[in-house]
Amino acid sequence: MSQIKAEAIWQHEFVLPYILNDLKAKVDEITPVRAIYLHGSRARVLPNDWRQLEGKDWDIMMVCDFPIVNSQLWTTALNYHIDLAITTEYKIKNFLRNNTSVVELFPSYKLVI
Repeated sequence: MSQIKAEAIWQHEFVLPYILNDLKAKVDEITPVRAIYLHGSRARVLPNDWRQLEGKDWDIMMVCDFPIVNSQLWTTALNYHIDLAITTEYKIKNFLRNNTSVVELFPSYKLVI
């Protein structure tokens, strides 16, 4: 945690391309990524207002054919803090039923930066 730069965490113009491209590609090598969901603070705030979330991490759920255990926390070479859960479609259905503030980043939503 001490190596993470808090000022870098909220920068969606850098974090989202990493999540939707690099991180997705790494997970795809192990198990196909079917969907990517954003939850937590950012899912409740419009992307144009994300600057108010400076210092908050990213809460991401990837839906894959096979879950990857112990994927809750990832840091990248760019020093971003991402809470990541890699789960199955069956488990995400229960999560989505109990959480109304979730944004689907992939495959249906393409963020244009």
